[in-house]
Amino acid sequence: MKDAARLLAYFAATILFGALAAPLLFWAAQSLAQHGIFPALAGFEFESFFHRALMLGAIVFLWPFLRWLQVKRPRDLGLQPNPRWLRDLVIGFLLSSVPVILCEIFLVQREYYSLRPGSSWSAILPLVGTAAIVPLFEEPLFRGLFQGLLLRGLRPWPANLLSAAIFSIVHFLKAPDQTSTTVHWFSGFISLSHSFDQFNEPMLVLGGFTTLFAIGIVLAHARLHTRSLWLPIGLHAGWILASEAFGKIAHREMVALPWLGKNLLVGLVPLAVCLLSWVLVRAWLSYADSRHT
Repeated sequence: MKDAARLLAYFAATILFGALAAPLLFWAAQSLAQHGIFPALAGFEFESFFHRALMLGAIVFLWPFLRWLQVKRPRDLGLQPNPRWLRDLVIGFLLSSVPVILCEIFLVQREYYSLRPGSSWSAILPLVGTAAIVPLFEEPLFRGLFQGLLLRGLRPWPANLLSAAIFSIVHFLKAPDQTSTTVHWFSGFISLSHSFDQFNEPMLVLGGFTTLFAIGIVLAHARLHTRSLWLPIGLHAGWILASEAFGKIAHREMVALPWLGKNLLVGLVPLAVCLLSWVLVRAWLSYADSRHT
């Protein structure tokens, strides 16, 4: 219970920091753009800076939080060195990205999506960095720290379910674009209050939240079984790169709820693709275990 209370305090500090720091980040970026430094920053809305401020807050408070919990080494969170880290990283990437890519090919053939004219690999290359960096930050945080803390007080499956719920809630709560058209000191708190607006759309909640929850379950299972973060990092990177790249080269032609929503997180088809990856992950882990026994 003490760990849970401390985890809530960490969340509260991170959110407060993000709400206060977001306007400062936005104004700093606008100033740089006006002086010809990184002019592309001028094109980002305030909500983008709000999300980055939250990530910055999570990083700022991470070290004091670990000290508070007396976590000194990965073993304190149930993690062990993985001599086969590169294999797990590559396998994870393939087990998540290949099913998504096959689904995307099917959606284009069935004309739910169409390829954008003039699309090229140059539009995808910048996403490689995102697919590499985001899992390296989020997996140590969600599967390393949060799931590790939950495992100290709960049995494995309740800890997996709760960590997946935290993961899906954090990713699902997002204020609509253009929530703050004029930025003030309190704009971060406005964005925070509007982060719950998506719950007004039941189908979006059912579709998007469920798929994110399923992704969290797969990542939690991979972490628990391997006692390492490399397989979850590979899985996470594969999902990001395959879905984000498709968004760059393809355009949605129709919404066909409940099968397919406005993006590749919403609908029964994305959920089925995620569950397929879970089956493949379980099959791979069983095969890997049989080879090392």
